Formats: sequence, structure tokens, C-alpha cells
Amino acid sequence: MNNIMNRKISIDIETTGMNDSGLLYKNHKIIEIGAIEIINRKITKNFFHVYLNPEREIDIEAFKVHGITKKFLINKPKFSDIYDNFIQYIKNSEIIVHNEEFDISFLNYEIKKLNNKFYTINKYCKIIDTLKIARKIFPGKKNNLDILCSRYKINTINRKLHSAIIDANLLAKLYLRMTSFQKKIKFNNFIDQDNKCNIYKNKLNNSLRVLKASDFENQKHLKYLKNMEKNNNCLWMN
Repeated sequence: MNNIMNRKISIDIETTGMNDSGLLYKNHKIIEIGAIEIINRKITKNFFHVYLNPEREIDIEAFKVHGITKKFLINKPKFSDIYDNFIQYIKNSEIIVHNEEFDISFLNYEIKKLNNKFYTINKYCKIIDTLKIARKIFPGKKNNLDILCSRYKINTINRKLHSAIIDANLLAKLYLRMTSFQKKIKFNNFIDQDNKCNIYKNKLNNSLRVLKASDFENQKHLKYLKNMEKNNNCLWMN
């Protein structure tokens, strides 16, 4: 089994809607789940994607966002049908979402409706919220998925409407960009006593070539400095 620190799953969902206040998910249902696997900071081809029958109407405002109709979902499985496979897919991984309050709350609501004995997502996995990361990097700015993808030059040409699987893929790429930092390269520092110049020697390479200025180049350099000294206060010649 992959180490939890090496396997991450980016998740996005689409729903029948959300409440204006209080519990966002109450009486609403998830209609699409998209999940993308990342192992050792590489996106794999092992993804999870399902459409779900909510057995209720879809709010008009939600339909405008994702374009999914009740008719399209009528023969799709229910959340209870895919629960075991979904949990097996995400188990022992770190979950990446953009706004934990929305996605994880909805998933936990669906799980609890199956049986109060079921564990919530938080019990199975550690949650990484890219919205919280974005707010630290870009404080005081809008940090929705579209804007962040634009900032990090991630192509969203296929995102005409919201789609859980497309957005999960974008989120995976976004997370990797947001958490990609240059690693330090360690060098040994020593001084060439004959020439009194600093040389940085890579630990992995014992033969470092040092290019020195020729006599002609040194003479031209001194001539240039003397010319500067005539017209300016050349401090480094003092």
C-alpha cells in the first residue's frame, strides 16, 4: 500500500444545490464525484468518476453551474451503491479539495445518511484545503478555481461548465503548482589560496572547471576602471 504522504487524491463534487444559510448540504444531494490520483507528485491514470441519481429535483441555479439534468441521472447509481468503492479508492490517502467546508461537508452528510455508524471522510483521510493555501499565498484576493488556474497558467479550455472530473483534474494540477518549490542544492565552499578567489564545488562533482581572465582581459578591465575613475568617484579603486 502506498504511503499516505506519497498518495494524494484531488476531489470535486457537483450537487443538486446548496442552502443560502445554515447547513449548506441539508436536503441536497451529490450528483457527481470526480477524483484524481497523485502519487509521488505525479498525476496517474487511476481516477474515480461517477454520476449519481439524487432522487430529487435539481435547483435551477445549480443547473446553470453544471448543466446536469434530473433526466440524465435517472438511471445512474445512488450514493449508497458506490460508497464502498469510493471509500476503498480514497482510503489511506491525503484528500485535496478546494473549500473543505463545501465538498467534505456534503460527502460526510451523504455518508451519515447511510448509517450513523459509518466514519466520516476525516476519519479515513487527512484533508488538504487548497483554498486555505491560496488565501495564505494571495491574501485579500479572490481565490476561486478559475482565477487560480489563470494565475498559475493552467489551461481551462475544456471547462465550459463545472464538471467534477474536469475540476478534480484542474485541482490536482493547481495543487502541484501551488506546492512546488525549488529544492536547495548543497555546495562545498572553499577558497583557492593561490588566486584568492571563491570556488563553489558541487559535492557530486569533484572536478569543477574554473575559467580565469586572460592578461589581455585584465588589462582591458583595468583600463576601463581608470577611465571611470577620471569621470566619477570610483570607490572600489581606493
